[in-house]
Amino acid sequence: MLHATRRGGEGLTPTSDGHTHEEASAITSQSDRARRLLALHVPGTPLLLPNPWDAGSARLLGSLGFAALATTSSGFAASLGRLDGGVTRDEVIAHCATIVGATELPVSADLENGYASDAAGVADTVSLALDAGLAGCSIEDYTGLEDAPIYDLAEAVERVAAAAEVAHAGPVHLVLTARAENHLHGRDDLSDTIARLLAYQEAGADVLFAPGLTTLDELSTVIAAVDRPLNVLALPGMPSVSDLASVGVARISVGGGFAFAALGALVEAACELRDGGTYGFWERAGAGAGAAEAAFGA
Repeated sequence: MLHATRRGGEGLTPTSDGHTHEEASAITSQSDRARRLLALHVPGTPLLLPNPWDAGSARLLGSLGFAALATTSSGFAASLGRLDGGVTRDEVIAHCATIVGATELPVSADLENGYASDAAGVADTVSLALDAGLAGCSIEDYTGLEDAPIYDLAEAVERVAAAAEVAHAGPVHLVLTARAENHLHGRDDLSDTIARLLAYQEAGADVLFAPGLTTLDELSTVIAAVDRPLNVLALPGMPSVSDLASVGVARISVGGGFAFAALGALVEAACELRDGGTYGFWERAGAGAGAAEAAFGA
């Protein structure tokens, strides 16, 4: 199965494996980005993985020297005037393709719970992620149900295994991150979180993630227990990047943090104009305009 963005290939000469040269080149480029993304996960030297929410923010972040990018489900939803979880799979895959097309950097996608109720649906979503040109993706064990927010372990493992089978079957080794969502949904059971991460590791995950862990003690305990790189979600009051590095964190992401920081700046500017009748926001806008000119003119 071809896992690359498909283009019209009529009249093009196929390669020995049946792909056109254009398709083969796209696969090679995507595969290179995926390999680069995985290699950037070095415990103690964490990959700083910012989360753009549109093509412009992706290009701007790329111009600032980051080595890879990741989408944000909440930031993308906000750009559509919706809350996190209010976006369809088709919309997300199209958004992922837009971000991939805006940068030469490897891009990993937040695919929430795979937008599917069963493992087969999760596998289909990962196949679409490959087709979108992504270098990586994450699948979480959050059900979206208020009364039972976390999948039972056996079902969660089945979903990760289905994702891994598709992610690693073809010429592109899509970097699969498995997320244990306990600590974002009132289940502060570190032992259960570790058991889940170990099970996801055995099911084929390349990277592990338990958003909501905030202390060095918790993170040290998890890192000592698992045998895959650990991603950390940077939240208010968390240890610094250097402190996280000191306990062996391999990746740090910000989720919707940058997107909502931008919205916060918009609110401040709008309130200044509405309530104060002044234009101090242009000081920040000037810096933004300069950054955009540098990024978009390159």
